[in-house]
Amino acid sequence: MNALSDLATKTIQAHERLNEHYGVQEIYGRADPMHELIGTILSHRTTHANEVAAYRNMRERFPTWEAVRDAPLADLTAAIRTATYPEVKAPYIQQVLARLIEERGVANIDFLHDFSTEDAMQWLTDLPGVGPKTATLLLLFNFRKPVMPVDTHVHRVTQRLGIIGPKVSANKAHDILLSYLPADAKVLFNFHKHFYWHGQRVCTWHEPKCSECVLQSMCDYYQSGGTAVLSSTAGRRKG
Repeated sequence: MNALSDLATKTIQAHERLNEHYGVQEIYGRADPMHELIGTILSHRTTHANEVAAYRNMRERFPTWEAVRDAPLADLTAAIRTATYPEVKAPYIQQVLARLIEERGVANIDFLHDFSTEDAMQWLTDLPGVGPKTATLLLLFNFRKPVMPVDTHVHRVTQRLGIIGPKVSANKAHDILLSYLPADAKVLFNFHKHFYWHGQRVCTWHEPKCSECVLQSMCDYYQSGGTAVLSSTAGRRKG
């Protein structure tokens, strides 16, 4: 085996172990792809509760997407203030809506069902404020496209395991992890959800609960005694 096939094997083994631990999930997402798109923009560096509050406040104050697009910027910023960086996200949301309505005549992205994965990724990442994480979450959760979302939790856990290198960014990890896994939306969904949950509950940023971790035996970070220098984490292993 070469190094790449070894890493692919390790990736599949970790995925299977987390499948056993958390249980295989059916793909689910928000019913409305527009909610997913705007909600994911709001979610950047924000807790889920604050994202939900920001979205709800925005839609209560501006009930239609045209109203959100046309709102005074200061008012929209105030409406989404529970999200971090509302002064950045409000212009992005208005620019996305303006472009979508101008191109398509309506704030609706159901047409992405008919796009190839590559074309859908390109269209979404051309939008203001939409990067690979937002695009892949939307395409996997709502359109069942075979893509790999990498948020901070997925990035941290896979980097500690040694599946991706110590300096690999989350953006680069999208393609690397995808190359190790089958191009199957359900597999990719479960990989994302399980590594996300594991990063939230066990392999946390500070004081990871290594003694509780089902991936302990294959984890480079654990084997190093928590001393590995990684771009995704600042903490040493505890307990």
